[in-house]
Amino acid sequence: MDPPIEPPDSRFANVAVVTTVHLPSSLRDLAGSESQVALTGSDVRAVLAELEALYPGLAGRVRDEQGALRPHVKVFVNGESVGLEDPVHQADEMRILPSISGGAGDAAELLVGTRKGLVVLRGPRGGAMDVAGRAFPGHTVEYAIRDPNTGTYLASVTDSHFGPRVFASDDALSGWEQTDGPSFPDDAGAAVERIWTIEPGIESGVVYAGVAPAALFRSDDGGRAWALNRGLWDQPTRPEWQPGGGGLCLHSISQWPDDPARMAIGISAAGVWLTDDGGESWRTGFAGLVPRYVPEEARDATVGLCVHDIKRSPVAPDTIYMQFHGGVYRSDDAGGSWTDIGTSTGLPSDFGFPLVIDPGDPRRAFVIPLAADMDRTTPEGAVRVYETTDGGATWTGRGDGLPERDAYLTILRQAFCNDDRSGGELGLYFGATSGDVFGSADGGATWSTTARHLPPVLSVRCAL
Repeated sequence: MDPPIEPPDSRFANVAVVTTVHLPSSLRDLAGSESQVALTGSDVRAVLAELEALYPGLAGRVRDEQGALRPHVKVFVNGESVGLEDPVHQADEMRILPSISGGAGDAAELLVGTRKGLVVLRGPRGGAMDVAGRAFPGHTVEYAIRDPNTGTYLASVTDSHFGPRVFASDDALSGWEQTDGPSFPDDAGAAVERIWTIEPGIESGVVYAGVAPAALFRSDDGGRAWALNRGLWDQPTRPEWQPGGGGLCLHSISQWPDDPARMAIGISAAGVWLTDDGGESWRTGFAGLVPRYVPEEARDATVGLCVHDIKRSPVAPDTIYMQFHGGVYRSDDAGGSWTDIGTSTGLPSDFGFPLVIDPGDPRRAFVIPLAADMDRTTPEGAVRVYETTDGGATWTGRGDGLPERDAYLTILRQAFCNDDRSGGELGLYFGATSGDVFGSADGGATWSTTARHLPPVLSVRCAL
């Protein structure tokens, strides 16, 4: 005789689906400064409706008056782009991702750091742009960026006599003011040699800077004053850190999109370092990295890991891509371990400097290979951007409109960017030490020359 059928447990009969909604920094002021909210609802539309009911100030910001998603807003669930009718399930992670440059239509503004000043380019996305003006003529501008949280322009400028400083302005072409640093405190016994990168924080007003000799600085007032991160500076292994070809530089700062205390940084040549507590303590992210330039018997013990660039996916934060000194890697555990995705997959070389991730698709990334580590030019004189749409399993060269022969260009680690458009076609831009800048408005399918005859290009970032 069959056992009696147990009645359903009434405790779980009416349990609602709970979805964690992660809010971008631009919406948090309208949601009581919350970075994430637990909401119920069976589909995306219902969850967003509940979000708007809970925080009325968000009404009209994610969805328009007709209830449709705004044109430059995308919603992701567990890293996958979704529509309003898509279902959600228990413990799903939903992210709302606005496009930083989405409101600008087909217009773009590029900040191009060069050996002879900051060049500001303005014009159509992916087409030829005009030189709107220059700042810091005659000085090296390592890097320039516009803080999406505040609208402030920030530039790393190296004066040949007075050294490097960060400058800030509300206008890319005028009004630049020197900030207080970054500079080491007296007891550090060091001086800033070069400011490699400036990274706006998740929290409004917070800005980070990575410098040589490999150190991290933080500003809490939009980049005006800076403080050294002592947790990283005082690492016991620091005496073993060795400089790469560009010096001992901290060049990549990759933050967790929903938790400002979590961060991954890249150092040449001291590997990947991770923090979960805002930089109070750090641990290494070395597992899986193979420094082929180090004798095999010494690889397990070395900290001399020459990372060239790292980028984290904003919609799947556990996914980070890396361009290594001989190797392209992907991490699926937030930088704890790495898988080589640069061998036998269609790349002509796994050496290069910059990389870009599609902000709306963690499986899609772009690299610009260079020939070997001594030549450092585009392989066989053909300029190509290589794209993966499957997380690095395969790579495809994209070169329609790029120089195809006798073009031996060098593209440096900060000289390749996207326009952060999560809706529509992704814009891509890169510049070379030849002074040429190239752009694509269709995710790399076709390219055009954006500018010619600039000074050697060190960095390219899209500000609009």
